[in-house]
Amino acid sequence: MSAFLSVSRLIDSISQFIGKISEYLVLLCCLVSAANAIIRYMFNYSSNGWLEIQWYMFAFIVVLGASHTLRMNEHVRVDLIYGAVSDRARLWIDIVGIVVFLLPACIFLTWLCWPVFWLSYQQGEISANAGGLIRWPVKLMLVAGFALLSLQGFSELIKRIAALTGYTTLDTSYEKPLQ
Repeated sequence: MSAFLSVSRLIDSISQFIGKISEYLVLLCCLVSAANAIIRYMFNYSSNGWLEIQWYMFAFIVVLGASHTLRMNEHVRVDLIYGAVSDRARLWIDIVGIVVFLLPACIFLTWLCWPVFWLSYQQGEISANAGGLIRWPVKLMLVAGFALLSLQGFSELIKRIAALTGYTTLDTSYEKPLQ
């Protein structure tokens, strides 16, 4: 089990690093947006490339940040019974959710996105907008995002099994949203 936990820590560190990149992309996206607006209104100049790079960065933030969000246990839940059951029951709910829903869906979506990216890359697909950007990088991010989410799901599965078998402790506390 210690070898699996080492793998889990490695995956967690990758997700943390990618999450940090996503955090900086939020700032960069805001700066590009502000610069684009200033240039458009002060110099009466605009480019579709500037608008598309914002869209690309937003996509990168969402798909790359998902694995970090899962690692931090800040993902969206459907709290029908989760908050009212024991820690052990929460671990079982998480394990079943990861094995039955998260991993199959993410692996399948990674598999589905790959040919879409590859075709775009091979064709050198470019946006139909004048001054638009190449499209394959954002399609590659879909593949990378679902693959990273699959890896993080595997890491979370390892941690929950380790906690269930007593190899480690895991905080399963859940704070119900205030909304």
